[in-house]
Amino acid sequence: MRLTEFSHGDSFIHLMDPRSKIVTTVIFSVFVAVNNSLQVCALALIFPLAMLALGRISFSKTLRRLAAINSFLVILWLLLPFSYPGDPLFTIGSWTATRQGALMALMITLKSNAIVITMIALLGSSSIFSLAHALTHLGVPEKIALLFFFSYRYIHVINTEFETLSRAMKIRSFRPNMNIHTYRSYAYLVGMLLVKSFDRSNRIMAAMKCRGFKGKFYILHHYQMKRMDFLLPAVSGIFAVLIMVVR
Repeated sequence: MRLTEFSHGDSFIHLMDPRSKIVTTVIFSVFVAVNNSLQVCALALIFPLAMLALGRISFSKTLRRLAAINSFLVILWLLLPFSYPGDPLFTIGSWTATRQGALMALMITLKSNAIVITMIALLGSSSIFSLAHALTHLGVPEKIALLFFFSYRYIHVINTEFETLSRAMKIRSFRPNMNIHTYRSYAYLVGMLLVKSFDRSNRIMAAMKCRGFKGKFYILHHYQMKRMDFLLPAVSGIFAVLIMVVR
């Protein structure tokens, strides 16, 4: 699956304890999210880019993922500069964009990209099973860890059902358009997807119960933190302090 295409490798980042990577990602993401300095947000990009390089993760594939995420931020750039109060920057008709609004949109973009690249570099370099395993070791409630694992496990099943239904619509000469028929057809598609997902989940649950599943995955292998595993959270903490001092 594409979600785990970066999880295979033998780099320094790949071999680190998943718990260390989860803790580092959370600390760094919180640090970036609560910061209100444009300079700090720009400097914060250095850390995830360094993690990408250390993990020998493809920059081109990372850029493709970032392009998909940044497409949502286009809406932000279209709205925020024109709705945020401040000094006029430029005018289009009766709409005036402000400098503060543009800077706010830029800061949100930098924050989003820094956090997403960190997640790709650190969490993406671990398998989903090892992340769920690490969440359990970190004290996250077992039901949440199981929910995380099963959500990932069956995303592609729902996607397969969606593709099957979409192909069935195309075979029946369905062509999307801006009319009631299109909206109704997509509503039926979503409804059928929910019904099929519910039916599939019941069958999977029955199959798991037949195999003795009692709401718990028993862990046979336990992680052991090595000295190198403490290095990553320490480096991210030092990096955060340094850029706060430098700015």
